[in-house]
Amino acid sequence: MRYHGTVYRPPSEANSLIIQATLGCTHNSCSFCPMFSDKRFKVRSFDEVLDDLKQARCEYPYVRRIFYADGNALCLTNEKLLPLLEAARAVFPECERVSVYARAENVLRKTDEELKALKDAGLGIVYIGAESGSDEVLRRVNKGETAAQMIEAVHRAEALGIKTSVTFISGLGGKELMEEHAIKTGEMIAEMGASYVGLLTLMLAPGTPLFKDLMDGRFKQLSQQEVAREMELILTHAECRSECVLRSNHASNRLVLSGTLPQDRERLLAQVRQAQHDERELRPKGFRGF
Repeated sequence: MRYHGTVYRPPSEANSLIIQATLGCTHNSCSFCPMFSDKRFKVRSFDEVLDDLKQARCEYPYVRRIFYADGNALCLTNEKLLPLLEAARAVFPECERVSVYARAENVLRKTDEELKALKDAGLGIVYIGAESGSDEVLRRVNKGETAAQMIEAVHRAEALGIKTSVTFISGLGGKELMEEHAIKTGEMIAEMGASYVGLLTLMLAPGTPLFKDLMDGRFKQLSQQEVAREMELILTHAECRSECVLRSNHASNRLVLSGTLPQDRERLLAQVRQAQHDERELRPKGFRGF
């Protein structure tokens, strides 16, 4: 396989075959994100992707899952994406699902018929970086999407049988917007009805605009105790009506949580409250990473 630049994938795709259908991210302007600063957005040709699939077939006797990178491959039209899904199924008939990163706008631009066609062709899950339920936080980090758009995108995908995994970043509002970020994020988790939610913790990368804001004193980063308090607020307001698997097992997290809402909410809250008083509940600082 030919990989271009740094390749990222969701934690749950650790054992998946990763193939780049696109390079970079169509937005690539979020002030906190360093992921695709080394490349410009580009759509790879069908022949290039097919060659990578065939090469992988020669190397791997069994592939259960395939992740089409890079940043938001769902931006592709169905005319380009459907042949890629069909090729994955043809080359790896044992593959149970294909997944991609997506922005809310990528989902919303597709009709119900187009989304259903993708589902039928093997698209099993889309990963959406919501980051925050607060429109003010989203505006400040230049996300380019609103909370309402992300909720609508998740509703549409889930209703048509495509599971969604949505990530939020603890600490993204800084000290100034900590409470708003936490409450609105919890309310968004409750309202959107995603199958999976991942909670990350903000780690600022040198070279990003938000890191510069930190250095210039315009952004105040949360302490670990404040991160735990924010997590408590998120869970308090995440009053889900449908089942949602929640994880905070990303490398950026010191506080590792695992459960299903709503039934595990009180247990998770107890764990978070304990962590505010006992650092033994936390991963060592040296274990954190992007």
